Amino acid sequence: MSDNLLGKETSPYLLQHKDNPVHWRPWGPEALAEARDGNKPILLSVGYAACHWCHVMAHESFENPAIAEVMNRHFVNIKVDREERPDLDNIYQSALAMMGEHGGWPLTMFLTPDLEPFWGGTYFPPAPRYGRPGFPQVLESLAATYRDEPAKIADNAKRMRDALSSLATPKGGGTVTLAALDEVALQMLRFVDPVNGGTHGAPKFPQPNFFQALWRAFIRTRGPMYREAVTATLANICQGGIYDHLGGGFARYSVDAEWLVPHFEKMLYDNALLVELMAEVWPMLDPGPKADLFRLRTAETIAWMLADMRSADDPAAPFAFVSAYDADSEGVEGKYYVWTEAEIDALLGPDAAVFKQAYDVTPGGNWEGNTILNRSADADFGNPEREAVLARCRTILLPERSKRVPPMRDDKVLADWNGLAVAALTKAAAVFDRPDWLTAAAGVFAFISENLTQGDRLFHTWCAGKAAHPGVLEDYANLARAALALHQATGDAAYLAKAQSLTAVLDRHFWDADNGGYFMAADDTADLLTRSKPVHDNAVPCGNGTMVEVLARLYHLTGDAAYRDRADALITALAPEETINLAHQTTFQTGFEVLENAVQVTVAGSGDSADGLATAALASGHPRLVLLRTADGQDLPAGHPATGKGTVDGTAAAYLCTGATCSLPMTEAAALSAALAAQT
Repeated sequence: MSDNLLGKETSPYLLQHKDNPVHWRPWGPEALAEARDGNKPILLSVGYAACHWCHVMAHESFENPAIAEVMNRHFVNIKVDREERPDLDNIYQSALAMMGEHGGWPLTMFLTPDLEPFWGGTYFPPAPRYGRPGFPQVLESLAATYRDEPAKIADNAKRMRDALSSLATPKGGGTVTLAALDEVALQMLRFVDPVNGGTHGAPKFPQPNFFQALWRAFIRTRGPMYREAVTATLANICQGGIYDHLGGGFARYSVDAEWLVPHFEKMLYDNALLVELMAEVWPMLDPGPKADLFRLRTAETIAWMLADMRSADDPAAPFAFVSAYDADSEGVEGKYYVWTEAEIDALLGPDAAVFKQAYDVTPGGNWEGNTILNRSADADFGNPEREAVLARCRTILLPERSKRVPPMRDDKVLADWNGLAVAALTKAAAVFDRPDWLTAAAGVFAFISENLTQGDRLFHTWCAGKAAHPGVLEDYANLARAALALHQATGDAAYLAKAQSLTAVLDRHFWDADNGGYFMAADDTADLLTRSKPVHDNAVPCGNGTMVEVLARLYHLTGDAAYRDRADALITALAPEETINLAHQTTFQTGFEVLENAVQVTVAGSGDSADGLATAALASGHPRLVLLRTADGQDLPAGHPATGKGTVDGTAAAYLCTGATCSLPMTEAAALSAALAAQT
């Protein structure tokens, strides 16, 4: 075989490389057989479409005919989109870490034909610089070692294979209690930057999972330091340059400690997680600038998602959300988003002075001679007359910006990230009284269910009308959680049944019967060196942590003890021995809280009064809320504390239960809202 075989793929990232002189192959049995039959090492290159340094290495090395000739002569070259194959990326990123190297993308890993890694790195320059060897020298050296010192390669490969086997059996053995959550929350506060929010140092990532855990600590303890850590972080992110003040949406991270200069790529998962966090925080804020800011940024971000991240151009067509926007346009990072003072003056005329003062527009700019719009130093946010002027200015600038060459959009639909988005839209719809967002969430869930499902199994991706790649743990976990959110919001039993079905597939094909916990990949996934078992949250929530919450909610909603038993087994298998390590398992923390300390609201009755009570419960945004609807209290799950509690003199009533104890009946929505606001 020869030539580049990526032209038949659907991944935008792989298609970016289809014209390289490198003889790229997609990961699959044909490429792996080529390596085995020819006894050639594999050069595995993993990246994603919105990755800036992936583009740099592509331009410098993969488009270079001389470097490509060395690659083609010595290696079977395989290109992988890490968003299509997170299971492969997880294995080989872990291998790189075990080699003592920092991970990231592009990932450049060298494997034996048996898929064992023996050396690796990330970005390599085309000639020696940055203290790194040049890529051609790396290629020639490794090819010579593979050819002339097979025993050395075999020894390295065996040690790596043995080390990677630990991914299947991460060490657990600890116990989790609510008191332990309070203990670790105090430790987590030490990582928070008290001036700028976020965690200390740069680069700065929003880390919504981390701050969600701190918000839950505030709800449990009412400690003001937790509230301030979360709200200050969100406010600084919402006003900083990491937010797109014209188009809406958040970039992936800031390269500085002040949230000014973003790495301009926009990812669906960041925006979904931040929307959910703001929707969780907002109901407990007093009226004022922060509350107004979070409401506004939530609405703007969802509007951007629904306009720019939808998979269908036709606004009336079914859709899901695509994955990302690139950081670069015309080969320059951030070019699409930045402005000069002269451009602002020419476009805004008499309103320019007000806009420049609000958005930090100066003659020399705030980044490389240009201006990244931000309101970090704007002390007059919320002034109605001024905000009206600024809104008018934005309506002039946004269409003008749209005339520029836009960053590339990665049109892949990913099941797991869409699960995050559905859950976020569902929560925000209830909290901010936006039924249109709930309709959108239900539509996205239906699209995924129709287009990324075969029988009871999920595909991970959908692109160019084609579903591909086996579903991973996070696909099932995030979609099960999304189904439960939709069930809670609508009362539709079909969503509950879907969550149960997804969980059943995980139990059949992902559960480790020997050691407990869910593997990332199913038992019938081909061509994996090992099956990793994720424990820690990264940029997205860990699937095992998400499943603690899913199992907890299924137990409370159905009364089926098997769900409780499975949740307990999951906790036993993966709880860390040292409590502080729970700081890296924040989704695990939040799931445990729902299991042990759910806030169960049962609404008995029907009609408008019952609907009003359910709406009040959902609008509370309480993260541990489990809402059940019943006619008369007789059709509740076995052992439910509200069993037998029905209407009051024919009037719908709500009961708030924690543990085995329930409140007196509440027939007024305001009373239920107050009770939930006070619930710790």
